[in-house]
Amino acid sequence: MSVVREFMSTNAQCVKEDQSLLEAAVMMRDLDVGSLPICGSDGKLKGFITDRDLVVKCVAEGWNASEKRASDLAQGTPIWIDADASVDAAIDLMEKHQVRRLPVITDHKLVGIISQGDIARNYSEQRTGELVEHISARTPLAPMG
Repeated sequence: MSVVREFMSTNAQCVKEDQSLLEAAVMMRDLDVGSLPICGSDGKLKGFITDRDLVVKCVAEGWNASEKRASDLAQGTPIWIDADASVDAAIDLMEKHQVRRLPVITDHKLVGIISQGDIARNYSEQRTGELVEHISARTPLAPMG
């Protein structure tokens, strides 16, 4: 059975909860990523921020990205997976929550990220296809009129 640590990217970096959203955006640009885990001063996962969050929840709301903190977008309970969990468990979580990436935790610390792409490159075509289908499933829009 394949485990998450075999597939995950290990170069994951956190934006600290007290860093500004501008700093988070700069990190995303510099790292060439579309999302970052948000970590507390204790190193524990507090949330996850995406480039879409920055646009929809910051820019579109007229927030000043230099004044707002990453913690302002760290809401709810973070979804994560243990590094020794099975890849199938990661796929199930991604499907359930319709997310394309999961922070990977060991001993309460971030050790990597497993993404839909990591799974696609390393796992069966059929299971990968199911994952993409479930994550990308959208409810059709109701006709206007």
